Amino acid sequence: MNKKILTLLICTVLYPVIVIGCSGSGSKVASDIKKDKKITLKFYSHGTEASYNWKNTINAFEKKYPNIDVDLVVLSEKGDTQEATKKLDLAAASGEQMDVLMFSEAASYAQRVSMGMVAPLDEFINKEGYKESEEYKVDTQIDGNYYALPGKFNPWYVLLNKDHLVAAGLKVPNDWTWDKFMEYAKALTRDGHYGTYFHGPQNGSWMEYMRLAQASEAENTEFTTEDGQANLDNPLFRKTLEIRLKMEKKDKSAVPYADILSKKLHYRNQFFNQDVSSILIGSWMNAELGGTEQNSLNFHVVVAPYPKNNKADKGGYTPVTTDYMAVAANSQHKKEAYTFIRWYTTEGQIVQGKNLPSWNKVSNRDFTNIIEKILSGTKNPEKVDKESLINVLKNAKSSKIISPVSNQSEIYNVINEEYEKLIFGQQNIDKTIKVSQERVKEILNNK
Repeated sequence: MNKKILTLLICTVLYPVIVIGCSGSGSKVASDIKKDKKITLKFYSHGTEASYNWKNTINAFEKKYPNIDVDLVVLSEKGDTQEATKKLDLAAASGEQMDVLMFSEAASYAQRVSMGMVAPLDEFINKEGYKESEEYKVDTQIDGNYYALPGKFNPWYVLLNKDHLVAAGLKVPNDWTWDKFMEYAKALTRDGHYGTYFHGPQNGSWMEYMRLAQASEAENTEFTTEDGQANLDNPLFRKTLEIRLKMEKKDKSAVPYADILSKKLHYRNQFFNQDVSSILIGSWMNAELGGTEQNSLNFHVVVAPYPKNNKADKGGYTPVTTDYMAVAANSQHKKEAYTFIRWYTTEGQIVQGKNLPSWNKVSNRDFTNIIEKILSGTKNPEKVDKESLINVLKNAKSSKIISPVSNQSEIYNVINEEYEKLIFGQQNIDKTIKVSQERVKEILNNK
């Protein structure tokens, strides 16, 4: 399936989207942007005010660049990324002004690059004279070009109910393997709560839960290889399936997948209601660890690192999520839009104070201050083991980034479908791997 056909199919599903092709901006990096006439950027985001502190952040930018106004469009008041993506495509179909686009995950970002919705940034990056892969912790390159800069740096970790740990006679883990993780979950399982909860996969999303073991490595962590080949015959993909199957079916230490779907369970409720003792989740949860209006905290929380595959492994590697900050291909203000995303992904992240930045030039002092500021915004920060949180976040590392393929969403759906056949007892692990590999190969061959 070539890119034109892919675009047609996507647009048929999401509504007809006619996107103006990305023309060269012919502009220089905005070193003298303050001298230009005043313009307004239309910024589309899935992020809510509560999660992103937009008012103060945008005010700080507009104070520094008084000739640029930023008109924020929040695409989902619930912060629902799937709802936001649909509304973004509808806005594009309607021909609305678009300047800055924010994507919540790699597949959505790559898909819209393929559709021609996003402008390349290489001209601006080269003029400014930095290397994206050195400037930021997350490499956003696709097919040799950069179409986005990364905002937050959200490594994954394990949140644990410390009260449950104490009751089970378990120590706080600061260096552990997947085998040890499974032992802990089994020991923590009691009447009234499970040891852990996996929030995915779900309709082709939350696919981090389908590469648990792969994500513990320094490289080759995705469902496709660096050269774009199917990677479902990777032994660590098999290991992930074995972990999921053992914990749910044999140890009965993980919330059953059928319950997750039928009861529409959510990781926040599961953890804060103490229905589970642990969750493997991204560090966007930092802002909620001490409890919120929606989810009160009635126990003590401790943070453990993402598990390793082997005891001798270096460790620290973990899935990392970010916000992909991009310039719209049909923007009439590409220079100013780039100026905004460059500011936002650097000093703007410190001003925002809601997440750890992907920017590599953040000082240790700012790092600690951001964490303390985040926790201070919760209801009971004293119930969070701050030392364990800081230790885990400081030592977290992003694996070598493998550029997402343009039809990544299709691959996610295939893996989701085959996993459900496995977990519902319709096929064994060998068949799951075989069929998944074959179907993904077919998708990649037809792109």
